[in-house]
Amino acid sequence: MSHHHHDHGHSHSQNYNRSFALGVILNLIYIVVEAVYGILSGSLALLADAGHNLSDVLGLLLAWAAYYLSNLKPTERHTYGWGASTILAALLNALILIAALGGICWEAISRFGTEQTLPGMTIIVVAAIGVVINTATALLFMKNQHDDLNIRGAFLHMAADAAVSVGVVLGGVAIYFWQTTWIDPALSLLIAVVIFISTWGLLKDSLNLALQAVPRNIDPSKVHQSLEELDNVRHIHDLHIWALSTTETALSVHLVLEEINRNDEILAAASEMLKEKFKIVHSTIQIEHSTDYECHSETSCNH
Repeated sequence: MSHHHHDHGHSHSQNYNRSFALGVILNLIYIVVEAVYGILSGSLALLADAGHNLSDVLGLLLAWAAYYLSNLKPTERHTYGWGASTILAALLNALILIAALGGICWEAISRFGTEQTLPGMTIIVVAAIGVVINTATALLFMKNQHDDLNIRGAFLHMAADAAVSVGVVLGGVAIYFWQTTWIDPALSLLIAVVIFISTWGLLKDSLNLALQAVPRNIDPSKVHQSLEELDNVRHIHDLHIWALSTTETALSVHLVLEEINRNDEILAAASEMLKEKFKIVHSTIQIEHSTDYECHSETSCNH
């Protein structure tokens, strides 16, 4: 004898449409300014940062599109909705950033040993504008970024860009006062390192979610223990936990009960515990009774 319980809750996060729009507009304006002055001054650091900022705009657009899709209602074909698009967007964002590393490193290495005159003050001013814009954009995505991998991807891009722009400012100071032109390609390599470090965690987490691994913020052993500690639960098996999106988690499990007349009570307790303790909002729970479980565990069973 078995009984199924399905609980489908939905998380409601902050509305990020305005944040995405402002972030895209601000960064597009800055990209144009940075690219123009990078070409005029011959600064690879500015051009590399402009290219990286362009990839970030594409990343913001991807994250925005996924955020929009995740808020659409489920359909007959897509019964869980479009939330998984946020996982794909986070994964594509990470891949786009890593793909940009090769070009930046190659160009930077080829610039070493090449003597050129770079206007340090121009680099300082343009990069300082970048510090302001990237920091402001990052702040738009600071709230809830620890709870949403898609939003965290946008936040990490902008935060890394702010740090890189600070580095370019420092490089401009060195060029302006000491004419150390080698600092320009060196900073380009530093940009590549910062991009890689900030992207690695995003790539790993998004790839795990795409492969339906347990989300990083959930300890499956604690979920298992908490379910077994519920009153009247003798044993659990077939526990599965996976991400429906970067904010919603699903679970399915079989609970073996001692008493056969407390199904509804146990189902309600289990569902509420999963929501409150682990933020698991989609749970499918199958009830089994101890006699049924023992029977199915044996190689043969007489009825």
